[in-house]
Amino acid sequence: RVLSLELNKDRDVERIHGSGINSLDIEPVEGRYMLSGGSDGVIVLYDLENLSRKPSYTCKALCSVGRSHPDVHRFSVETVQWYPHDTGMFTSSSFDKTLKIWDTNTLQSADVFHFEGTVYSHHMSPVATKHCLIAVGTKSPKVQLCDLKSGSCSHILQGHRQEVLAVSWSPRHEYVLATASADSRVKLWDVRRASGCLTTLDQHNGEKSKASSEAGNTEYN
Repeated sequence: RVLSLELNKDRDVERIHGSGINSLDIEPVEGRYMLSGGSDGVIVLYDLENLSRKPSYTCKALCSVGRSHPDVHRFSVETVQWYPHDTGMFTSSSFDKTLKIWDTNTLQSADVFHFEGTVYSHHMSPVATKHCLIAVGTKSPKVQLCDLKSGSCSHILQGHRQEVLAVSWSPRHEYVLATASADSRVKLWDVRRASGCLTTLDQHNGEKSKASSEAGNTEYN
């Protein structure tokens, strides 16, 4: 079945981006609206609904944050994500060292978090009810946690040795975060704990390698 997968011949998506697309996200409320983030810094919002009622149709772009927009990202957009609980807000992060919070209705940037290095990835928990933290992976080995409620970015998780390339909250436990780094390690964190790191995954299913120190335990070569 996997080998026989193919594109839907009846549905196409309007082409707006002039260069590569790095990130897509479909909002979880209705499953109707999709965001795309491009390597040119452009963000596009699409309506996936078949409004024409014809068998073959094209998903239209409703609006976009184009190159002429005053708040557009200056460099490549690496991640776009809808606010998990409603479609009034979405987030984007970029190689321009920023994470931006957007008001969907006005298409204006409501808040901006600035970082010292390139931003590779960010993620909001799909299940959190007690916190509004956005995890951010940057060129720094420190995992940054931005608080939407306070607007601060003071919470930091330390343990990786190189840049953090990917971050992802648990789909079941709202305080558990997974991070992946260029140091070949995947770490699991409980963001409530002072020490933070719950465990470091490795190629030996968690068993210590012959070199008793953590230096021998890597997830990927």
